[in-house]
Amino acid sequence: MHDPVAHRAVITPDRPALIRAADGAHWSYRSLDDRVTAVADRLATRGVSAGDRLGVFTESTVGTLVLVHAALRLGAVFVPIGETLTDREARDRLARVELDAAACTDATRARATAAVDTLPLYTLNEPSSAAADDAAPDRAEEGSTTRESSVRQPHEWSLTDPLCVLFTSGTTGAPKPVPLTAGNVFSSAVASAFRLGLDPADRWLVTLSVHHMGGLAPVYRSALYGTTVVLRAGFDADGVVADLERHDVTLVSLVPTMLRRMLADHDTLADSLRVVLLGGAPASETLIERCHERAVPVYPTYGMTEAASQVTTATPALTRERPGTVGRPLFGTTVTIVDEDGRSVGQGDAGEIVVSGPTITPGYLIDDERGGPFGPHGFHTGDVGRLDETGSLTVLGRLDDRILSGGENVDPGEVAAVLTAHPDVAAAAVVGLDDDEWGERVAALLAADGAADSLDDESIRAFVRERLAGFKRPKTVAYAEAIPRTVSGTVDRDAVRERLLADGHEL
Repeated sequence: MHDPVAHRAVITPDRPALIRAADGAHWSYRSLDDRVTAVADRLATRGVSAGDRLGVFTESTVGTLVLVHAALRLGAVFVPIGETLTDREARDRLARVELDAAACTDATRARATAAVDTLPLYTLNEPSSAAADDAAPDRAEEGSTTRESSVRQPHEWSLTDPLCVLFTSGTTGAPKPVPLTAGNVFSSAVASAFRLGLDPADRWLVTLSVHHMGGLAPVYRSALYGTTVVLRAGFDADGVVADLERHDVTLVSLVPTMLRRMLADHDTLADSLRVVLLGGAPASETLIERCHERAVPVYPTYGMTEAASQVTTATPALTRERPGTVGRPLFGTTVTIVDEDGRSVGQGDAGEIVVSGPTITPGYLIDDERGGPFGPHGFHTGDVGRLDETGSLTVLGRLDDRILSGGENVDPGEVAAVLTAHPDVAAAAVVGLDDDEWGERVAALLAADGAADSLDDESIRAFVRERLAGFKRPKTVAYAEAIPRTVSGTVDRDAVRERLLADGHEL
């Protein structure tokens, strides 16, 4: 695989590659290529070479995006550690992946130094504009070398070469380091373009952290497509809405909580938008319907780090036709539903979601985890779902989250989907709590769509009585302003359980 930025600098040099949303500073593919060359050269002079793992302790800035491409140019493996982790969390991750060098900013330097004190450390500067890129050169810190640069030609990537290592969210255990190959990322970009469409004038707003696949995927994809990244540092609902308009954004990736906050105070979103890719957590039918009513082009998706982003994606038309679906598998991807013995189940039956195809990681980085989740049908996701007669997927929850109540299996995702269909419920998280009589009892934490006092037990009780069998109905409930979530947008189930144990009451 060729270096996409170097390629674009030749064939579309003047096309906009990157816009910083905060101030409108912009870089063409030619100027981005110049910046990538300079950073790659400085990394090379300090000992970074093909195959090295580069740990990244930075914010989601222009400098970080340049570093993504500089690592690619050298053949180095991009390993985002994150800028918001505690020292303990950072050390836990570093214990699971061996680094050869690290990068930071002035703001994250102390944490990076403490975590990787024996490695070469590279400090990034944030350029004020394309014209000012070289005004304040990036610098080396402790452990740097000073040999001559060996950068002559961009690294030529094999599709099997590891391109990056990302960490899972850790909602079901310690975060696992997931190597993704150049082929995984390239195949994902191609399949996504087939599903979402592609326009040379596309502009993808990145407001999700580039330390997760939801933020990093558009960075790789836009360079491959020759389109534009609009980079926003962090999320603010009103600010994102304004950026969509200001920069004529055509695509944006969001988690449901973000989109719900944006639509709380705005009737609709920018006319330029053609895709709102919605993932990271289940989207309620109420939110999807709100998007339809307000002409927001919503594309619910099911994906994961291990699949380099999207597995299935639903179009707006499909969400109208089949409420609750996350769509059909993308090009080249196969989804199989299996039972406890790993055998495929019948159409419409629930079971574990297993995924195969060219986007799937070759295996976790840690030796004792390698190969564990793989079987004859592919990668075992640990998620529960079902396929309908059209091949469309509905996700019901996590296999480990299944609740066994009175001898009956309860899928929390199914219960949560019913609860969020209630007009006053914005979000719901369903877990099992220990129970002397039932083994486990179904419990639900609910966030109101509006004033917190809009929810009441009688309304919830009557709503679920009509829609759920008795063994599926929540026996314990609590109300909250928001559902606790991890940094990647998934439900923090431990925090939900703690809240229910502290504040829950019988429904």
